[in-house]
Amino acid sequence: MITIKLSTDDVSRIRFAFSPIWETVTSVRALSNNTVSSVHGPWLRKVRPIAAGDDLTLLRALIPPVGYIPDFITPAPPRRSTSFESGLAAIAATPPELVVSEITKLQEENPHPLLPELIAKPAHAVTRINEALQSFWQRTLEPDWRRMRALLQDDLAFRLDELASGGLDRLFRNLHPSVRFTGDQVEIERPFYCCNGVPLHGQGLLLVPCVFTWPASLGVTAAPHVPTITYPPRGLGRLWESGKDTTDSPLADLVGRTRAAIVGHLDLPMSTTHLAHQLDVSAPTLSVHLSILRAAGVVDSRRDGRTVLYHRTSLGNHLLAASSPTELASAAPTSLATSA
Repeated sequence: MITIKLSTDDVSRIRFAFSPIWETVTSVRALSNNTVSSVHGPWLRKVRPIAAGDDLTLLRALIPPVGYIPDFITPAPPRRSTSFESGLAAIAATPPELVVSEITKLQEENPHPLLPELIAKPAHAVTRINEALQSFWQRTLEPDWRRMRALLQDDLAFRLDELASGGLDRLFRNLHPSVRFTGDQVEIERPFYCCNGVPLHGQGLLLVPCVFTWPASLGVTAAPHVPTITYPPRGLGRLWESGKDTTDSPLADLVGRTRAAIVGHLDLPMSTTHLAHQLDVSAPTLSVHLSILRAAGVVDSRRDGRTVLYHRTSLGNHLLAASSPTELASAAPTSLATSA
């Protein structure tokens, strides 16, 4: 069991964030540990023919199938959502002595012939690592990042609602079965990976939903980094599903094919631009349909920073389930993000 002690200041600095860098790093492990019959099967079938390369060879040396991962390659996002480029910049700024220390620890636990080269030249190692991350990201994850980002945004919205409704007790009670909050500490049973180190007081606690943490369940990062718990986001099973075909459904007969298709594609949040592209509908036309669906109570909206989030209501879920009862009898509320 891992215990993270929390001071009053730490509690006041608990926050959520997600990062494309974290997803890239954990996807390398998922590529080694998952099968096409797993929840990530559709992604694996797509990327395995194009995944191999020198970049993957280097990344697999740093990210073994089990055990420790050097924490400097998963830097703490400074904001709730950050870009891939900012993550690379954070890795590039890692002090050379920390690079050497963490890769040496990895070499002791999971020896690999490439690691001594990285230890010998830490500045060059960081450049090589960033180049490998970027090329692997562009080839295997960037095409699906909008969809992944939407799922992560949806999870954060749910967690913040939990916090607002029931405080930290409710937040941690529903975060993951292996996580418990006792008022002055967080206890984590059986994390899949954890660095050796005691979390430092005063840094707060970072909670990071991460698509490719599954099926590992949990990861924990400690000193000298920001204490971090990584967990699978809510609704992960929906990630690689495509929008439901509602063309000849009873819902299409009721509200029209375009509006039925909009409801069917709200399995995850997405921008109006992305949805308009998928449905071959102009953004202004889509906005009109969304307004009508909102007025009818089929979708609703809320603001999240500079973004307006549209989500399917219970009525929308029931209408969609009635059109496809064997597939969506237990449909869960989801969201659609549109630019403000």
